[in-house]
Amino acid sequence: MNKIISGITILILATMGTSVSFAASGGELLNLKMILSGPAIFSLVTFVIAYFFVMTEEFSHLRKSKPVVVASGIIWMVVAITATSNGVPYNDINFTFRHVFLEFAELFMFLLVAMTFINTMTERNVFEVLRAWLVNMGFDFRKIFIITGVLSFFISPIADNLTTALLMCAVVMAVAKGNKKFICLACINIVVAANAGGAFSPFGDITTLMVWQKGVIPFTGFFSIFVPSVVNYIVPAVIMYFAIPKESPKQSDEKVGLKKGALVSIFLFLGTITLTVISHQKFHMPTTFGMITGLGVLSLFGFYLKKTDNTGKTKFDIFTQVGKAEWDTLLFFYGVLMCVGGLSAFGYLAYTAEVTYIDLGPTIANVLVGILSAIVDNIPVMYAVLTMFPGMDEGQWLLATLTAGVGGSMLSIGSAAGVALMGQSKGNYTFFGHLKWTPVIAIGYAASIYIHLIYNADKFDNIPIVL
Repeated sequence: MNKIISGITILILATMGTSVSFAASGGELLNLKMILSGPAIFSLVTFVIAYFFVMTEEFSHLRKSKPVVVASGIIWMVVAITATSNGVPYNDINFTFRHVFLEFAELFMFLLVAMTFINTMTERNVFEVLRAWLVNMGFDFRKIFIITGVLSFFISPIADNLTTALLMCAVVMAVAKGNKKFICLACINIVVAANAGGAFSPFGDITTLMVWQKGVIPFTGFFSIFVPSVVNYIVPAVIMYFAIPKESPKQSDEKVGLKKGALVSIFLFLGTITLTVISHQKFHMPTTFGMITGLGVLSLFGFYLKKTDNTGKTKFDIFTQVGKAEWDTLLFFYGVLMCVGGLSAFGYLAYTAEVTYIDLGPTIANVLVGILSAIVDNIPVMYAVLTMFPGMDEGQWLLATLTAGVGGSMLSIGSAAGVALMGQSKGNYTFFGHLKWTPVIAIGYAASIYIHLIYNADKFDNIPIVL
């Protein structure tokens, strides 16, 4: 009886919530055009201060999600007060907030499902088997440098750059215990490779996922920047290769086996991605549709594993894998997207679009996107570009996607992969260790842009001048 009453209550609340949502859905996106006003400047300073704490996470140990989530609340409160005092209908404020939040919600659910699949495969020892194989093969440091880099480049388009970087870092840490120089160089190579590999896939990076969800570039369109991405990875890798010590780590006879259902979980993940791509490309369904459907199938398979596990050990639980998601990262995305959305309501993004994409031109503006990504992190930069939505041809949108994806590699704080590895490497890979090789990575960045302008010249309406 209690369950029936609870079900009826939920149904009523859901109906009420739906009606309220529809009633408040009418409105227009805010652009107060008040970038020099006191409230706007206060909001901008609030965001800068919050991001300062994000950039110093390595030293302060304050999780990056906390300052930006608080900042987003402050900024939107200022937006609401300012807009109301200027006679803006509350429906417009509500509509603008919901518009930004919906974009986050779709991204959130996609990432949560992807992280759950990765956690499931990790729990089933899929990645442990790979790590143990590399450790047991007896490769020297130079071969390990090449292998981990190549694997990072080709795994990240499927598993995303953050997950791939963490996996490969675990391999390097296990193989080269105590060799700080090699670990630092290998981690730099992993970050560059994972970011470059993620740039040519909708699933490889948060920025590419945002571009794909926005419908700017079709699924297969991202493959056009495969060659520039390869160049971005290869150039610094070749130069760093000669700095790797000619030594070999100690061999290990560690044996790790796959748990029951490991291979099935891999196929379910691939099937989920396939469903997501087809439903989005063919029927224009949101990407969350395919991912959540796949999560439902995985949860049923998890129930089967739980019921058939007779080992006596801790049984598989799908909600345990959901709980292991990178919640700090997910909440960080919420804070950043809402902060940028709030600043957009004051008119900052519209003004920036005019100054950069109109006055400087799209090519220079997109090159600056990558440089700014290294300093601020590529996620808020790409979200800002998508919010501004400047009029660009496919070649320029691909350039923006490329630069935002690989530009963050120039500094360790420029991408989620770099930030994560600074924490995982336990002091072996640091901001200043990465900074030493920034000029080399910048050469790869410039080379990838040059190759893109030549290789994808047919995708530009007006061919940019190539120096």
